[in-house]
Amino acid sequence: MSSFVISGGKRLSGEIIPQGAKNEALQIICATLLTEEEVIVKNLPDIIDVNNLIDLLADIGVTVSKPGQDTVIFKADSVDIKYLETDNFKKKASRLRGSVMIVGPLLARFKQASIPKPGGDKIGRRRLDTHFIGLEKLGADFKYDPNSGFYNIKAGQLKGEYMLLDEASVTGTANIVMAAVLAKGTTTIYNAACEPYLQQLCKMLIRMGAKINGVGSNMLTIEGVDKLYGCQHTLLPDMIEIGSFMALAATTQSEITIKNVQFKELGIIPDVFRKLGIQFSLNGDDLYIPSQDEYVVDTFIDGSILTISDAPWPGFTPDLLSVVLVAAIQAKGSVLIHQKMFESRLFFVDKLIDMGAQIILCDPHRATVIGLNRQYQLKALEMTSPDIRAGVALLIAALSADGKSVIHNIEQIDRGYQHIDTRLQKLGAQIERTS
Repeated sequence: MSSFVISGGKRLSGEIIPQGAKNEALQIICATLLTEEEVIVKNLPDIIDVNNLIDLLADIGVTVSKPGQDTVIFKADSVDIKYLETDNFKKKASRLRGSVMIVGPLLARFKQASIPKPGGDKIGRRRLDTHFIGLEKLGADFKYDPNSGFYNIKAGQLKGEYMLLDEASVTGTANIVMAAVLAKGTTTIYNAACEPYLQQLCKMLIRMGAKINGVGSNMLTIEGVDKLYGCQHTLLPDMIEIGSFMALAATTQSEITIKNVQFKELGIIPDVFRKLGIQFSLNGDDLYIPSQDEYVVDTFIDGSILTISDAPWPGFTPDLLSVVLVAAIQAKGSVLIHQKMFESRLFFVDKLIDMGAQIILCDPHRATVIGLNRQYQLKALEMTSPDIRAGVALLIAALSADGKSVIHNIEQIDRGYQHIDTRLQKLGAQIERTS
């Protein structure tokens, strides 16, 4: 197990380029299974979750080559569907939640798929019902084997159908869309997820020959085709990294420029940080955050305490609530953070309280942050990263704290953030990786 040793309390400065979007990458990589032709994917982040998924596809029989640092070519012309029955597949797939999205493409193209109960962050219940209910409506036969822990699904000819999803699940929508593009007839998906990464998946599928209408809305209409073809696709910059760097700049009083953010794809994320009092400006497509001695939290019009909560897109992404909470610690004013989707995601705040933050954990879903307004600096602490997003939130807190902090289990951070230590070192951060 590796750790970060951080000497905090230093102001940072410089430019940083956000990595390719992790959540988009997992969808796009799975979609390469839909064709036997080459698919070229660019701007892939070099992170554990993405690399593990690429390795999993290679084990299934996909030819994988890497002509450039962030470019991978996939060719799924020799897929071995029987590999899904092996213990090795179960071991690898169960470590990665993104592996669930191979089910839709494999079902569409090979008429069957299996997946063990996937892993991922321990942030609460993350059910898969939406995935399999949607695939069943397309005509698939689904069975769960509690003894082996495998989800098994088969189909003859998938047939288009109208469906109203019980939740706007991003990965669930992705799985159903990838199955529906090769189904016979027309599929309508209402209450579909519509975040930018799902839009990116649909745009890529359209370039491959799929017929999809309603991209960007919560109603997708898909007319099935007989075959998909190869294409080239470039990932968006990771909006979660961009938000993380905005929080980092504010908490450490740093002057940072985030390059090539594709601002129009960030939705309300910049507005949420603006409500915390964090200043920024746009220079072309670069986001400039100046050093601020003080940032003041807005209130609602009636003067009541600001509440920041997560919601399906175009609402605020739940993946940024942890870093927003940390950004609020040194603000002037109070904020109620309401995490609606996952009941264990706020449990890392006990470490922040130990560092000197004034936070009241109201219940598993709500935390009230009473801003310190820099009257007190956070104290250094030794702690353990519980998941990707809490891990980077603790890293931001450590970089703003006085003294030397240690964060263990940083493999959790590496799952979602590419070479984060070396990239932050270029901004002046004193951070070392130890084994």
